[in-house]
Amino acid sequence: MIDQAAPPAIPDRVETTLREELARGDVMAGTAVPILRQLIAAGDLSIFSEEVVARLRGMLADIARQLLDALVGGQGSRAHSAGEVEVVGHALLDNPALVAHLHALTLEWQLTERLQARLGLDAAASPLVQGLIASPDERLRADAAAFLAAQVRWCQSQRRMSLPLRELPADLLNVALYTLRTLAGVEPVLAERATVVESEIRRSYDEANTRAGMAARLMAGLAERGGLDVPAVAHSGVPLFVEALARASGQARDTVLMSTHRSQIARLALTLRASGLAAEAAQAQVLSLHPETVLPDVFAAIDETRAAAILASSRAVLRPHRP
Repeated sequence: MIDQAAPPAIPDRVETTLREELARGDVMAGTAVPILRQLIAAGDLSIFSEEVVARLRGMLADIARQLLDALVGGQGSRAHSAGEVEVVGHALLDNPALVAHLHALTLEWQLTERLQARLGLDAAASPLVQGLIASPDERLRADAAAFLAAQVRWCQSQRRMSLPLRELPADLLNVALYTLRTLAGVEPVLAERATVVESEIRRSYDEANTRAGMAARLMAGLAERGGLDVPAVAHSGVPLFVEALARASGQARDTVLMSTHRSQIARLALTLRASGLAAEAAQAQVLSLHPETVLPDVFAAIDETRAAAILASSRAVLRPHRP
């Protein structure tokens, strides 16, 4: 039982500690992308894990090849020289926001594989998705089926270390198209073709039909029908858990994904509390993601409002992205 004479100091001390941990996490998050960009450019795998760097390089090269395919036209893809892919890939690498997004996707895939191995959680068909597909609600059933198909495709792409252009958020698709337009601008014929390609891609693109867009639509529909704001990750699966946390905490999806890294426990704990989870429920979710981590008992002193305020003071909190 808490000593009633002492409590005023406990929340302040806890908040100070959390702010310090959050600041340290911010520094780590802030240095990650510049380091990754250097390692990818140099082909160095010595600091970050080999898998992280390899996945980032693979996705960048895949996006570069898709842009080149579109530029040359014709049906299907063609083989491009290593030099061509490298030029476009390095131009894409110059955008930190794109690299940060690909890094977040890499963390999502790693977490997905860990939970599949440890909890037997299917990478695509989580218990929540399976239940919604069997729902009598026609709209929820259709949204769940669409999301499942998108998640299956994403898993296949991640195994190949690739990422379809149509799966990029709108602002990052703009980055990719701007990169193509800039590189093609050196030759009038290519510049004209790049303009046509950009127009075609924009006409066929619908952010609401990206995997993230489908996850957002599914969780919004579930919330409208009285579903849990933040379902347990072992029930919802990683992408829907992350989407629910982003919605409930007012953060960007990629920021929430970064908080699942073991170096960002303070941000994860604050995000869970800011999302309205009770201290016990927040601890349960932390243990699902990081079995070795136990939050201190005094963490319960940080309520939803204070957790949100602490997060809002962090320089790493990104504006929420809504498809």
